[in-house]
Amino acid sequence: MDFHPSHHTLLLVGSATGEITLWEVGMRDKLVSKPFKIWDMANCSMPLQATYVKEGSKLSQSVTRVMWSPDGNFMGVAFTKYLIHLYAPTGSNDLRQHVEIEAHAGQVNDLAFAHPNKQLCVVTCGDDKMIKVWDLNGRKLFNFEGHEAPVYSVCPHQKENIQFIFSTAIDGKIKAWLYDNMGSRVDYDAPGHWCTTMLYSADGSRLFSCGTSKDGDSFLVEWNESEGAIKRTYSGFRKKSNGVVQFDTTQNHFLAVGEDNQIKFWEMDTVNVLTSTDAEGGLPSLPRLRFNKEGNLLAVTTADNGIKILATAAGLSSIRAVEASSFEALRSSIEPAAIKVSGSSAVANVSSVNCKVERSSPVRPSPVLNGVDMARSMEKPRTLDDVTEKNKQPWQLTEIIDPAQCRLVAMPDSTDAANKVARLLYTNSGVGVLALGSNGIQKLWKWVRSEQNPNGKATANVVPQQWQPNSGLLMTNDVAGVNLEEAVPCIALSKNDSYVMSACGGKVSLFNMMTFKVMTTFMPPPPASTFLAFHPQDNNILAIGMEDSTIHIYNVRVDEVKSKLKGHQKRITGLAFSTNLNILVSSGADAQLCIWSIDTWEKRKSVPIQLPAGKAPNGDTRVLFHSDQIRLLVSHETQLAIYDASKMDRICQWVPQDVLPAPISYAAYSCNSQLVFTSFCDGNVGVFDADSLRLRCRIGPSVYLPPAVLNGSQAVYPYVVAAHKRSPANLLLG
Repeated sequence: MDFHPSHHTLLLVGSATGEITLWEVGMRDKLVSKPFKIWDMANCSMPLQATYVKEGSKLSQSVTRVMWSPDGNFMGVAFTKYLIHLYAPTGSNDLRQHVEIEAHAGQVNDLAFAHPNKQLCVVTCGDDKMIKVWDLNGRKLFNFEGHEAPVYSVCPHQKENIQFIFSTAIDGKIKAWLYDNMGSRVDYDAPGHWCTTMLYSADGSRLFSCGTSKDGDSFLVEWNESEGAIKRTYSGFRKKSNGVVQFDTTQNHFLAVGEDNQIKFWEMDTVNVLTSTDAEGGLPSLPRLRFNKEGNLLAVTTADNGIKILATAAGLSSIRAVEASSFEALRSSIEPAAIKVSGSSAVANVSSVNCKVERSSPVRPSPVLNGVDMARSMEKPRTLDDVTEKNKQPWQLTEIIDPAQCRLVAMPDSTDAANKVARLLYTNSGVGVLALGSNGIQKLWKWVRSEQNPNGKATANVVPQQWQPNSGLLMTNDVAGVNLEEAVPCIALSKNDSYVMSACGGKVSLFNMMTFKVMTTFMPPPPASTFLAFHPQDNNILAIGMEDSTIHIYNVRVDEVKSKLKGHQKRITGLAFSTNLNILVSSGADAQLCIWSIDTWEKRKSVPIQLPAGKAPNGDTRVLFHSDQIRLLVSHETQLAIYDASKMDRICQWVPQDVLPAPISYAAYSCNSQLVFTSFCDGNVGVFDADSLRLRCRIGPSVYLPPAVLNGSQAVYPYVVAAHKRSPANLLLG
């Protein structure tokens, strides 16, 4: 089983008959069911064709693994004989056959998605002792040989910039492979010396494995991966198993194992069992289980070929959000042993919902998933009508007005209150925050490794430290002769976090992020720079938006303006590159969007944004590309809009209204482009569905502003919003 990465109640299931099924667990509804069949017999090898001819309709294919790709655009299915299938969800409540790959001789034991060299690929392993890496067209990219027994599981991962694959074989050998053909880099022994699965915690900082020996003894351990040593062994397994126990991790907090007709839970830092539940009975001796990515739903297999869904309080809320009113209320809560844990990912007060995977169950019309049609929300809406149709669906808005409803931390700063946060960024590594003040001074905060934050990643649970080099230097922009009240601060960070460029009405300064030294300055005003963007394929090339409405394409290395782009009537307020479409999109205070060719810098098109009647074309218009580099988010004080940048057609639009009537101050996509975080001039923050611009959540100013500020005479509101690079639920307000 595997939950969709962003539609948290959408569950993909593979069965022993070779059938795959897509469930909307909030509705107990089967959306799609696909029995096994060979898609293209002519392309199959002679051994597979011979097997098929020999066994005919009796050919048995079981699913050994199902997996969603990290972006939710593909699903992979591995089978007991030779094949894997890749499907793509479509807008017609169906799954499109994408590619069939004859991956291994014999059984395919595991399948996972990985991103070597930023290319989405599929990693497989099988009884032929091989590990293989495939592109999405079915072309084999890598072939790893070295195991002396069938390979049981694969676990691709990335640390810093190093990408690798852990693999385990049924002789208990654990190996690690880089994406080259140089052989295995490590050779560990798994406890039990038999079938073992490896998984990382959600933030990728901790490695766990769980498996069973041939004698039936099971082992759940945490690894010190750099030393190949077992760091922690968890206790609590009761009896010898006839099979292999399955496990999963949730968030960075819990481990769950299916064993002894129940589910057992551990906290990651404690070796003793935290609690266990039999989920009201009916579980097999070794239930399979899978958490959703939020960690608030747990799917568990039942002995009668069904699925139970266990839910935390937050999980129940997400299920209720998609329930039609005609459905009966959820069954009463199971009360496992009392658990004292904080946060919504707690396993306390688990409730269960049942889904049956009966083959006779009809495939019903697509339900409403969080107010959005499931199948259609996985592809972009084609027209404004699509979105209007979606907006007619029932909807439940989440209101967050109490600081206790979310995790919150403020960056410590002693600067004067008159200095506002003008620009704000997470570092690309996700461990620091960079802010440019309206006084031209840049500051950097970093999270350090500690007992509360052992991996040193950006978190709202721990206060970061303002970081400065030993020299005590500040990153101070040139503001000589600048009227700071009228200056437009701008900032851009290189992809490797080594350099930051910024300006605040004066010259553009290039700072070294390690020493804070100014490496060079350029582009002295007038005109002043108002927006900076690094070229995505060359850190030496900058697009610089100017006060006089021009855009300069500047080469830092040779200190020369290569092109000057003219098309706007007022200052430039936004720049966004798409390498997918080979374009640069610019926005200006003239409410115009211009599209430029990256190859020739010629203007391809100019489009005005649609302003309310009587509204003069002024104010900042900002642009930001979706991760697909085709959809474009456009924000202005009067609206949010999504455009198809290949044609510059507007797909959908939202205007301030109802619970959020104030002008928009800033908007940003979440790191997975599923959400749009939007701040308003009255202090509210809205969280929107990125496909439909439907408002999902309102965060009130009472959450993050102390009462003295809330009740003060000065209006305080988020001037800028930034999204974490890797955690979709994590945002910064400046």
